[in-house]
Amino acid sequence: MVTTVLPMANNHSSVDDDVGRSGGGGRGGEGGEGKVALITGGSMGIGATTAKWFAKHGAKVVIADIQDDLGHSVCKDIGSDAATFVHCDVAEESDMITAIDNTIAKHGKLDIMFNNAAIADPLKPQITSNRLSITDFEQVMRVNVNGVFLGIKHAARVMMPRKQGSIIINGSVGSVIGGVASHAYVASKHAVVGLMKNAAAELGQYGIRVNCISPFAIASALANDFFQKGGDGELESWVCGVANLRRVVLTAEDVAEAAVYFGSDESKYVSGHNFVIDGGFSTVNGAFGLFKQDKYLGRVNVLTAEDVAVAAVYLGSDESKCVSSGHNFVIDGVSALLMVHLSFSSNTMFEE
Repeated sequence: MVTTVLPMANNHSSVDDDVGRSGGGGRGGEGGEGKVALITGGSMGIGATTAKWFAKHGAKVVIADIQDDLGHSVCKDIGSDAATFVHCDVAEESDMITAIDNTIAKHGKLDIMFNNAAIADPLKPQITSNRLSITDFEQVMRVNVNGVFLGIKHAARVMMPRKQGSIIINGSVGSVIGGVASHAYVASKHAVVGLMKNAAAELGQYGIRVNCISPFAIASALANDFFQKGGDGELESWVCGVANLRRVVLTAEDVAEAAVYFGSDESKYVSGHNFVIDGGFSTVNGAFGLFKQDKYLGRVNVLTAEDVAVAAVYLGSDESKCVSSGHNFVIDGVSALLMVHLSFSSNTMFEE
């Protein structure tokens, strides 16, 4: 059942007073000072980092998530004066209504809505595979698309009377290219970009800005579950190996900084934009091999003949006494893992 929130009193005497001041970000200083931000999926990963970043920049934060213990823990880290938690399954409209209404009840307004919550199904490379069930597909769409739709809908409901607000969606590099994740995940991220553009077209008349942030892969629990790596370290090494921009690593803090920008008055005239943070990955098709990749650039470690010699000495010594015969000792910086099913560096990850 949809509840109704009474419109808040407009603090501005005329439409002209609004023009050129708040720019759809709410009153307040640079960054998040004086603003109120609701973050879905804020109990871990990018969401938790962004919650801390908004609080660091002076915003009051409400974390909405289904992981209650983790959510309360993040709020404790931030400080109870700056952060609160509300249980919310983003795909349940009643939960989203409660999260929005609780934010209004506590803070009197909502300036920033960060639709961050998302899930990914396990990779099933072949669309004809019996392992690719419609149930899995629908669940990803339910959370990633329906959840964003409900977040936009009910954030707009309370932002429209105030004629200002910033709605942000966490997308993915999979929102602009294919072959980087499962069918369901890529479809869901393409869908939210279309939803963002349509919402920006409608809500601009109310001074509400709507934008997406679409990052490259980040070492996180979600990414680890999807790519099935051994941990953040292995995943980070793998991501660096397929990235276009070398010698730097994308982190959750980078995405949080972008979210703070889109929530602030610094971006007062930015709307309808999908901000891709991928180091140029989505602009490159490695299949042509047009530009020579210097093996000494962009990588901290370079394999040498000496490394192979050291391995040979090790395997011939008593130090390797517990290494069974028949072992293929691969020294390749984990890139061989890509050869099993994936050709991710060419922007495709499905079996040929």
